[in-house]
Amino acid sequence: MKSDNRNAINELPFPAGSPQNLSVSFEFFPPKTQKMNKILWDSIKRLEPLNPSFVSVTYGAGGTTRERTHETVARVINKTSLTPAAHLTCVAATMEEVNAVARSYWDTGVRHIVALRGDPPEGQRNYTPHSGGYDYAVDLVKGLKKIADFEISVGAYPETHPGAESLEADIDNLKMKFDAGAERAITQYFFGAEPFLHFMDRVRAAGISNPIVPGILPIHNFNQVVKFSEMCGTSVPDWLRNLFEGLDGDLETSRMVAATVAAEQCRQLQAYGYNEFHFYTLNRADLSYAITHLLGMRPSS
Repeated sequence: MKSDNRNAINELPFPAGSPQNLSVSFEFFPPKTQKMNKILWDSIKRLEPLNPSFVSVTYGAGGTTRERTHETVARVINKTSLTPAAHLTCVAATMEEVNAVARSYWDTGVRHIVALRGDPPEGQRNYTPHSGGYDYAVDLVKGLKKIADFEISVGAYPETHPGAESLEADIDNLKMKFDAGAERAITQYFFGAEPFLHFMDRVRAAGISNPIVPGILPIHNFNQVVKFSEMCGTSVPDWLRNLFEGLDGDLETSRMVAATVAAEQCRQLQAYGYNEFHFYTLNRADLSYAITHLLGMRPSS
């Protein structure tokens, strides 16, 4: 879809899309403590009535959360009506170890995997493939398809993966992951609509027709988001910095601003026909719930 006259999106009524066409999914991470466990499950139960298409559960660098990820996914299957998508990475594991995790997911009832290269283990700056493991996400996708008929999502970077040689190389890599059997990509978060719209112009020009789902990050802590964005290559525009200026310590106002910013971002994307969003919840339901409410979603009875 071409991105001409994009300034016109700011003139559209709120909201731009129909809640009947809206589809959302949520990402969670496995908790480390009992307190965090309660926060996670309170959040899951709050968001469950919104009937997300799936909920994903992350997998720590180097497989550090392997058991907790599996336990969380199993509980989602057994204790909720939600469909889980389990993350799986290539980092610091042999093919046999990764395949064993994938088989255990399948036996548990997981049919959807988010296949990622993964971040380097803590203390390492650069990614190095394991000598006996899957080198990259495209190799992991191929391996998973040999194990079972998983539905596979992969990652995409609207502003280019920090380790990619170029934007073109990054898009070529995305195409290879689809050719290997992935069905959709979920993007790294970005701010505003422009980064995603420009990215999609290039993706479609490269001949990729698979669904690309925008990743949306509700801002719980602006200063932390700025630090993390520097590491993952996401730009933080001046207009966003200005909106959060002077709100350090003012949690209530920050939350209102954060919900409005993310809902407006989704509204702008809806104006270009994108009605599916993946929310990085950070295990907290309040902002994601508020944003989806602003977009017209209501919980089922």
